[in-house]
Amino acid sequence: MASVWIPALLRSLTGGQATVSATGTSVLALIDDLDTRYPGLRARLVDGDRLRPGLAVVVDGKTGRLRLREPVAEASEVHFVATISGG
Repeated sequence: MASVWIPALLRSLTGGQATVSATGTSVLALIDDLDTRYPGLRARLVDGDRLRPGLAVVVDGKTGRLRLREPVAEASEVHFVATISGG
């Protein structure tokens, strides 16, 4: 199972857990698996068919350019992080 780090603002959905485990071969499949155990998590991470604005996904230390389609291995570490913009 992949290890998923939950942003502080979403930890109320995971009972306060900062890290949870999930299965899936893509970020979207992983989110869907998490949503079965932590209802409401998908709605906070996904908007339609993309990550919510202001979020990025990091899989195994690399920012996922494929976003929701980014591949995830069984031993992957996945982080959802807020993006920073401005000038």
